[in-house]
Amino acid sequence: MTVKRVSPKEADALVKEDGYVYVDVRSVPEFDAGHAAGAYNIPLMHATPSGMRPNGEFMPVITAVFSKDSKLVIGCRSGNRSLRATEALVAAGFEHVVDQRAGHGGVRDAFGQVQEAGWESAGLEVATEAHPDRTYEALVARRDG
Repeated sequence: MTVKRVSPKEADALVKEDGYVYVDVRSVPEFDAGHAAGAYNIPLMHATPSGMRPNGEFMPVITAVFSKDSKLVIGCRSGNRSLRATEALVAAGFEHVVDQRAGHGGVRDAFGQVQEAGWESAGLEVATEAHPDRTYEALVARRDG
C-alpha cells in the first residue's frame, strides 16, 4: 500500500474537517518546544546525549492508544521520521493514516534552504503545552493502565 503524503495545510483540514487526529512522532523535548495544537506525542526516536535512538515502545503504545481504523495524521520535524512511522503503521494494518510531509519545521535542501514550509511557518496553530492526556508519559500510562 502506498503512503499518502499531505502538506501541513491539507493535514490541518483533515484534522478540522474529517476527524483525523495529529500524532507527533518527534522526541519529547522537540514536542515540548512547540507542536500542532491538540497533537498526541508518541516518539519514533528518543533524544539521548549520544544522539537519537529508536523507541522500541512506539508500536506498542500507538496500537494501545489508537485502533487500526483510526484516522491519523503523522508528523515530525521535517518529514523523515513521520514517513518511516507512517510506513510502519500501514504495514501493521492501519487503514487511514497519512504522512504530513513537511513536518513542524519544514523540508530543507542540503544548503538549509526551505523547500516546503512546515506546520509552524505555514501559520497553523502551534501549542507549547500539551493536553495532559496526550503527552507521551500519559499515553504510556494508558497502555500500561
